[in-house]
This record gives sequence, C-alpha cells and structure tokens, in this order.
Amino acid sequence: MTSVRIAVERLSQARDLPLPSYATPGSAGVDLLAAVETPLTLAPGARAAVPTGLAIALPEGWEAQVRPRSGLALEHGLTVLNAPGTVDADYRGEIKVILVNLGERAVTVERGRRIAQLVVAPVARLEWDEVSSLPPSARGAGGFGSTGR
Repeated sequence: MTSVRIAVERLSQARDLPLPSYATPGSAGVDLLAAVETPLTLAPGARAAVPTGLAIALPEGWEAQVRPRSGLALEHGLTVLNAPGTVDADYRGEIKVILVNLGERAVTVERGRRIAQLVVAPVARLEWDEVSSLPPSARGAGGFGSTGR
C-alpha cells in the first residue's frame, strides 16, 4: 500500500473538529466532516457548498477526489453533485463539498457530520498524439449500452 504525506491546515472554523480519518483499515478514503457553524437544511433538490474547515497542500503529481458517502446517498438521497470533485495539487483554499439533496425529504447537515470521502491518487499527465484515424478495436465506436444490458 502506497502512502503520501499531505500538509493540512485546520482553519479556524474547524479547530474543534478531528482531522479526517479512515473508518476501517481497508477504507480507501477518509471521511470529511461538515464544519458548518449552524445546522444546514437542504430541501429536496437543493444544493450547497459545505465547508470542511480544511486546506491541504498535495505533492505535485497527486490529486484528491471528493466522493459521496454511500450511506447518505442510500438513506437520504444526499450526494456530491460534481462527483468526484477534484482537488488539484496547486489548490490551497478550503475544501468544500457540493452536496445535493436528491431525496424526497429535507436533510439537515449538522456540525461534525461525515458528509463525503476524500481519496488521494497519483496523476498521470497526458500528451496528445494527434492522428488522422484511430486504430481499430473490437468495440469500435459503440457506446451507451452497446456492450449489452
């Protein structure tokens, strides 16, 4: 298992909250907590950028992905709108989670609630190799259900 050391700044609104941690030894991501000052209620269809009170400095060549928590999605319809959200290595601002309520009832997010997961991954830079046509493949241009259901 690869590990990477990441500098983290706990902003003033999160001084009393624990740093994100892995829920189990096999967890891929750490749980991000809501650093809201007062409870935030999301009506069905509503969205909000929820603060975490954290800023990080990723090493060059790494990214952090903000992903939904499956329990919130299943139980409440609460998910990350731009999943996965990307935190670039050169970003130094507060990590915020864009939550959307796709459920049928209002959901209240309270201070310290686990709202998303943060997964770090290495980044490969692409280099374009423009060609006049692509080499053939068994699948070809088929997409959107072309491989069966």
